[in-house]
Amino acid sequence: MRFLFYTHSLVSDWNHGNAHFLRGVMRELTRRHHEALALEHVDSWSRCNLLHDQGPQAVEKFHAAFPQLRPQIYGEQFDHETAIADADVVIVHEWTEPALVERIGRARRNGAGFTLLFHDTHHRAVSAKGDIAGLTLEDYDGVLAFGETLRQRYLQAGWGRSVFTWHEAADEALFCPMPEVATTGDLIWIGNWGDDERSSEIAEFLVGPARELTLKTTVRGVRYPQQALDALQDANIAYGGWIANAEVPLAFASHKVTMHIPRRPYVENLPGIPTIRVFEALACGIPLICAPWDDAEALFRPGRDYLVAGNGREMTRLLRDVLADDALSAALIASGLETIRARHTCRHRVDELFAILERCGTARVVSQLPAKEAAE
Repeated sequence: MRFLFYTHSLVSDWNHGNAHFLRGVMRELTRRHHEALALEHVDSWSRCNLLHDQGPQAVEKFHAAFPQLRPQIYGEQFDHETAIADADVVIVHEWTEPALVERIGRARRNGAGFTLLFHDTHHRAVSAKGDIAGLTLEDYDGVLAFGETLRQRYLQAGWGRSVFTWHEAADEALFCPMPEVATTGDLIWIGNWGDDERSSEIAEFLVGPARELTLKTTVRGVRYPQQALDALQDANIAYGGWIANAEVPLAFASHKVTMHIPRRPYVENLPGIPTIRVFEALACGIPLICAPWDDAEALFRPGRDYLVAGNGREMTRLLRDVLADDALSAALIASGLETIRARHTCRHRVDELFAILERCGTARVVSQLPAKEAAE
């Protein structure tokens, strides 16, 4: 089957976590001998920022790390109707330009034989409702929402025909333990500043505990304002800027513990949706401690797969416990890996995608599903 993904960017993961997941999904599809092609706009915000921040060598890094992936850059004169004509499945990400979202839907309405899905991996359905409400989705066969609470928002608003929960997951071909790597640091946090959506949480759960425990701490990510950089420096926290996602497993392996600090819109309005770093950290076998978030869908086993700190004092205590107790650290690692490998890899998500396609797909898609996939 031929899968076509309209992405914000596949090449760039600069402040763009969805690229992580789509890379893993596309790799899994190609492993199963399907064809997977990504389209991204020449002026995509993430890609432009990556080039400005890191230069063209960052794009070269992507191609070296993911040689089997096929991104294609398009501009204003690109012939989308020709590009999608031979596709069996077209998946359009929610950062796609609204006019293009409508244009692709119109092609489906006019008789194109592919299954057309809309993919939402952000909080704009609650933080910028008008943006999503203004999209033309009635011609889409289904919507893929990356959490049940987001799915419910779509259903309540009447956006789209059928809405399915399709969580992100870890690309197990990339994210795995690296026990041969020497540990050189205590704590690492990989996350972007992100429009002041978790600035106070970063101060309470990361900066304060790291300073109090005098931990050898590293922070990687982008869009940190000067006051944030000053706060990291005052706490003797090393700031390394952007890190290519392909290099994250090595960064995790060289530290003893990491943390999850969710953005406020998810905690307050879309409970149950973790960042993709939760999946990736657990897949790498590093102990994880989370700032408060509600695992409303029981994706994990809080207290076993990871620990939860209710405030900065608890984070300090839990960091101290994990770093001092090898048995506790080992138990968290083993439990987290067990859950990821049983439920939350891109292999699992591709299985789920084929089940969704059977439910809402065109005859063209269903007729091409292998017997095992069609039965799932």
